[in-house]
This record gives sequence, structure tokens and C-alpha cells, in this order.
Amino acid sequence: MVLRIFGMSLIVTVLSLVVALLYGGPTALALVAILGILEVSLSFDNAVINATVLRRMSDFWQRIFLTVGILIAVFGMRLVFPLAIVWITAGLSPVKAFDLALNPPEGDAAYFPNGDPSYETLLTDAHPQIAAFGGMFLLLLFLNFIFEEREITWLSWLERPLAQLGKLDMLSVVVAAIGLVLTAELLTPEDKRSTVLLAGLLGMVVYIVVDGLGSMFHTEEMTEEGESKGGPSELVKATGKAGFFLFLYLEVLDASFSFDGVIGAFAITADPIIIALGLGLIGAMFVRSITVYLVRKGTLSEYVFLEHGAHWAIGALAVILFVSIGVHINELITGLVGVAFIGAAFISSIIRNRRENDDQEVNSEREPTPVG
Repeated sequence: MVLRIFGMSLIVTVLSLVVALLYGGPTALALVAILGILEVSLSFDNAVINATVLRRMSDFWQRIFLTVGILIAVFGMRLVFPLAIVWITAGLSPVKAFDLALNPPEGDAAYFPNGDPSYETLLTDAHPQIAAFGGMFLLLLFLNFIFEEREITWLSWLERPLAQLGKLDMLSVVVAAIGLVLTAELLTPEDKRSTVLLAGLLGMVVYIVVDGLGSMFHTEEMTEEGESKGGPSELVKATGKAGFFLFLYLEVLDASFSFDGVIGAFAITADPIIIALGLGLIGAMFVRSITVYLVRKGTLSEYVFLEHGAHWAIGALAVILFVSIGVHINELITGLVGVAFIGAAFISSIIRNRRENDDQEVNSEREPTPVG
């Protein structure tokens, strides 16, 4: 099963490395390999969250996510998205933006006769808006999870009181809005406050709309399925409209995770082709393979705290994105925070499973042996 799930990712990795070698020689090969490794190692929390959503989708929509979704992740987020930011913010045509990315003239004289910023600088300057949108989307995802009552809790001393507070309607939206306003006032340069507020508001709207529509249609389909079978069932998976909106939800979620990675990649290279090969083809493919592996193996059901750890990692990433608007934060720190939460949740799950097994063994030993 492992080879079947990861086989395509391995093939794509080899082909990407070959293309990189032909494109830019050994240097490009090394850069693509570095970007791919970084994307995979720092995106495990993304894979866990993807798996929590993917397992609710029908087989058809799972295949759509793994086929159409990968095209969006590779070409949309890792290639078109950075170019779109540059041609929108700098007023360049798409062709000139792409030409500038591939062949930056010295001093950018061809497109910026007054010595205006380069392609890399233009993209970096757009970071506040990107961080505000992605941070707001991820923060709402975290808050809606943590404010909901759950039978199983990981950090019980904190999660249970927060779940009690979550009984207040729209608390997650209120907290997220306060966070956005504080970020705009305390961390954002004055000339970018309005754009940060607008981007954060758009992130909030996108989350509420996509998540709300997905939940609405999924509930309707579960009701219809339950009526036809004599009662509702938690095993009903999203199909039709519900599957479509869950697919959109996953794509926006994946994009929100990708924002900081795309911007951070420019610390290594500004070449969009190398970024697309490393972050996109290699990184995105392996993240999806890990997602499928988690779903097929039932890992989230076996290690019950992984979902909690991933959401806490998302909360940390949202805060980091907001803080990064005013303070530079190394992408390695961002990734290690996520790894720390996931690792701690995984270890806690193992300890919990062992305790349950020990309790079952003790109970079985105490049961009286039947006579005769």
C-alpha cells in the first residue's frame, strides 16, 4: 500500500529533479531538492488537517482533490499566484511579470526606469496582505475547533474551559476580529493598515462562506441518507454539492498553508520555475500522498490526539503570520513549531493507547473464569 500511495510522488520527484538539472544545471537541481525537502518536512500539520477533511469526502471527491487539486496547488499557488501578485501590485502585464521573474535585468531598468523594486521585492512587499488573509482563515479554523465541545480532549486543562466559552455564539469571529484589529494597529506599517484590514476581512468572509456552505450541504445529504436508511449515520460521506464545497475548503486551506512557504522560498531562490518544481511538484505531491496515507491507514482514529495537535499548530501558524507582518520570522521556526505540536500529540496518543491496552489487560485478568 505504501508504494501504491507514494509511487506517483516518487516518480514526480525524479522527473522534477531531471527537469531542474536540464533547466539550470547542478545548482538548480540542488535548489529544487532543498525546497522539496523543506516543504515536505514543514507541512505535516497541513497533511493532518487535510486528512481530517478528506476522510469526510466521497471517493469521487477524494480523487478530484488528488488530481485537479494538485494542478491548483502546483500551478495555481506556486507559479501563477506569485506572478499575479507582482503584476497586480506593480501594474505589469502577466507576460512582463513572468519575463521579469525569469530574466531580472540589472536595476530592473527594463520595467522600472526609476529604480523601483525587483520581482522578489515586489512579492515580499505584498506579504502583509497575504499574511492577513491566510492568518485570518487559519485562525478561524483553529478557533472553531477549539471552541467546540469534544468527548476527547488533549490539553484538557485548557481545551475544556475554552469549549465552555465556545457556547457563546460567534465567539470565534469576535476573537479573530480583535486579533486582526490589534495586528493592524500594533504591528502593521501605517501605509498598509487599510490593506491588511481588508485582506483579513476577506479571509474571514471566505472561511465563513466556504465552511458554512460545505456544512450546510453535508447536513442536508446526511439527513436525506438517514431518511432513506431509517436514521442518520456518521459514516455518510460528502458527495455532490457538499463534496464540492469541501473540495473548495481544502483548496483554500492548502493555499493558506502555502502562503508563507511561497514567500519564504524567495530566501533561497527567486526563480519561479525552481519554486514550482520544488514547492509545487515535489512538496505538494508528497503532502497529498501523506494525506492519503493517513486516511487509508486510519491513523487519525488510532492516534486520536493528532487532530488536536494539528489544530494547535494551525493556531500557532496563524499567530506567526500576523506577527510576521511587523516582525520577520524565519520559516524554519514556523515549521518547527508545527512539528513540535504534531510530535507532542503523537507521543500523547501512544501513551494513551498503551494505558488503554494495560487497563483492558487488567480488566480481563479480573474477570472470573467460567466454571463448568
